[in-house]
Amino acid sequence: MTTPATILIVDDEPAIRRLLRGALERAAYAVSEAGTAREAMERLAVKDPAVILLDLGLPDRDGIELIPLIARQSSATILIVSARDATDEKVAALDLGAADYVTKPFDTDEVLARVRAALRHRLTADGGQTALTAGGVAIDLLGHRVTRDGEAVHLTPKEFVALAELARFPGRVITHQHLLRAVWPNDHERHVEYLRVLIRNLRQKLEADPTRPTLVVNELGIGYRLIGAAT
Repeated sequence: MTTPATILIVDDEPAIRRLLRGALERAAYAVSEAGTAREAMERLAVKDPAVILLDLGLPDRDGIELIPLIARQSSATILIVSARDATDEKVAALDLGAADYVTKPFDTDEVLARVRAALRHRLTADGGQTALTAGGVAIDLLGHRVTRDGEAVHLTPKEFVALAELARFPGRVITHQHLLRAVWPNDHERHVEYLRVLIRNLRQKLEADPTRPTLVVNELGIGYRLIGAAT
């Protein structure tokens, strides 16, 4: 029998914890809870969860400050679940090491989808699958091959690097700055417009309708995410 993944909920609102616990347990996950930053760190000392759902508005410490502390102690994937919706706070959380950001009020199905994406990434990072499919597009990260409806797609080196960064974390938002550093590592004058042009070219090659992308989707002001599944 497979041991269920443990999800740690860190939120000071009991009603939110109950809502998330119910949804996660119905999806067959094991659940742990903490109402403060201190309790969260104590839980981590006892058991390292697979995923942490972290609220930023904790009573004893700002959740933003907690992200690097968790990362030093735990291998868990951090998903922010917060009422704060300012773009700069989202970018700060992601750049500090959070994998994704869900704004309250949230749909529990969306949270579960983000949890599944986080767990898929852990499998990939731990030596699992490195191939993905999305609609008619297949991406082989090890073989550096991309096909669409069975036909090879030619990507430039920079296009493949950007796609690979997105494909390594399917379903996860990757910030503009992360992608710029990956694609133009030696360019000190990195501009988001470079990235927009590159993503537009990728969509022309991969999307059924580039004007209505369903594969590489935009997170306004933050970055992009690849909608796909490990195979």
